[in-house]
Amino acid sequence: MKVTGITILFWPLSMVLLSDKIQSSKREVQCNFTEKNYSLIPADIKKDVTILDLSYNQITLNSTDTRVLQTYFLLTELYLIENNVTVLHNNSFDNLSSLEILNICRNSIYIIQQGAFLGLNKLKQLHLCQNKIEQLNADIFVPLRDLKLLNLQGNLISYLDVPPLFHLELITLYGNLWNCSCSLFNLQNWLNTSNVTLENENITMCSYPNSLKSYNIKTVPPKAECHSKLPSPVSEDLYSPFQPISNSTFNSSLNNLTRNSERVPLGKSWAFLIGVVVTVLTTSLLIFIAIKCPIWYNILLSYNHHRLEEHEAETYEDGFTGNPSSLSQIPETNSEETTVIFEQLHSFVVDDDGFIEDKYIDIHELREEN
Repeated sequence: MKVTGITILFWPLSMVLLSDKIQSSKREVQCNFTEKNYSLIPADIKKDVTILDLSYNQITLNSTDTRVLQTYFLLTELYLIENNVTVLHNNSFDNLSSLEILNICRNSIYIIQQGAFLGLNKLKQLHLCQNKIEQLNADIFVPLRDLKLLNLQGNLISYLDVPPLFHLELITLYGNLWNCSCSLFNLQNWLNTSNVTLENENITMCSYPNSLKSYNIKTVPPKAECHSKLPSPVSEDLYSPFQPISNSTFNSSLNNLTRNSERVPLGKSWAFLIGVVVTVLTTSLLIFIAIKCPIWYNILLSYNHHRLEEHEAETYEDGFTGNPSSLSQIPETNSEETTVIFEQLHSFVVDDDGFIEDKYIDIHELREEN
């Protein structure tokens, strides 16, 4: 009975140890094809392979290689170090849902398409070191939900958006061409506030501007104008501890802001303002002169005398002689007054000097003279 009881107690433990042995035996299925001068991934490898090393060959990871890789669905580690891979196409590692380590260092990768890492749900380590990567879209890391280590050492990256890797523990970024301007501000803030560790922090240096080459990307003092790009800490994290700013950091930021303000060239706003002021003053002066000196427009409104042409004089004279109806339209007056008016009208036409008298006829004065 005692032996039976002991057996029952240790049975679960023995099953756990047995399962661990089975799993360890599976992980030991390795295939090493390094320095074989392969240009394609061989298709005659055991299908239960878990660790495949194809380093130091001529593999380009084209569509044929992708189809062959999909047949090795039990892979947990894949090494493609120092091959001829230049582009990581979409779904390059599809169906490798058990893959945990992917090492593609020392290739010539310069393009990584958006869906290159789709299907790698269990990937824990991604090594992309010593390639020719210039730009990385942070969204390519979205499928890597369990990623713990990201190695981007020795590329041509100048800036990097904050990758959505919530479980990342270690990141390697040294050996790149980091631009320590405002484009680095979000990445720097993420490195300082998250739990991720920056490997070789002391040698992860800024490449430009030249004034910041002595700083590493995690401790470089940000410019004052870059703070406006960061969301307010009150809305982001209400429980974040207060971090005092050192005097040196404050003074350097203030000096940078002053130098930038001195270098700002004078724009066209001043010229526009001066033009508006001059226009307003000129218009006001003209209005003042027109109001205070009415002689200007009196001269303009005065009647200008001119000599009548011969045909105009004849027409004017004929207008009075040939149109007796105009006289009939004069209101009823005395015959003497009518005669005087008629003689005065004809006196305008028969003028020796050829000019017309420019005065109204005063009927009352004529009446008194007669």
